[in-house]
Amino acid sequence: MYSRSAGQVKGLRVNATGRGHRTQAERRAQTRTALLDATIECLVELGYPRTSMQEICARAGVSKGAFQHHFAAKSELMAAAVEHLTTRLQQQRIPEAEQLPAGPERVAAAIDLLWESYSGTLATAAMELWIAARTDPELRAAMRPIDRALGRKTLERLTALSGDLPRDKVETLFWLTVNLTRGLALDAELGGDPRRRKQLLEEWKRIAMLHVAG
Repeated sequence: MYSRSAGQVKGLRVNATGRGHRTQAERRAQTRTALLDATIECLVELGYPRTSMQEICARAGVSKGAFQHHFAAKSELMAAAVEHLTTRLQQQRIPEAEQLPAGPERVAAAIDLLWESYSGTLATAAMELWIAARTDPELRAAMRPIDRALGRKTLERLTALSGDLPRDKVETLFWLTVNLTRGLALDAELGGDPRRRKQLLEEWKRIAMLHVAG
C-alpha cells in the first residue's frame, strides 16, 4: 500500500515517445512534464535538501535555460510538481471513484480511495516540501494556494459522488480523513507498524459510517 520505490515514481511518467512530428505546444508540454516528473523523482529518492536544479534538469534531459522558460523559481516548480502528481493520481482513481458502492459502504470505500491517493509517492513528496516550507517563506507561499485548491477540487468531486449525504457531513468526513491519512503517511515514513496503520484506518471507517448513519 505504501512505497517509496523509484520504479513507482518513474511508472507515473507519460510515454510521449514514438511520434515523429510534434507542435511547439506539444514540445513545451512534454518538457514541462519531464521537469515535473524529474522533480518528484528527486524529492522521493533524494529528499528536498539534495534536490538541486542541476539534478532535476539532468534527469529531465532539459537545459537550465529551457527550465527558466517554464518556471520563474525553484519554489514554483516544486509546488507545480505536487499539483501535477496529485492531478495524475486523481485521474487514475476516477474509474474507481465512479464505481463506489451504494449505502454506508460508500463511505468506507471513499476513505480507502483517499488513503491510496494521499499516501505513497504523493505523501513523500509533499511532506518533503512542507517540512522545507516551514523555514522557507517563498516555498510556503507557492505551496499554500496549490494545496488549498487541490483540497477544494477533491472535496467537490467527493460531494458529487456522495449521493444524498448532507454537504456538511461530507466536508467534515473529508477533512478528518485527509488529516488522518497525512498522519498515517508520516507514521509510515518514520517506520511505524503497518498493522497499526491498517487497524486505525479500519476503526476510522467504522466511526465514519456511524457518523453518516446518525
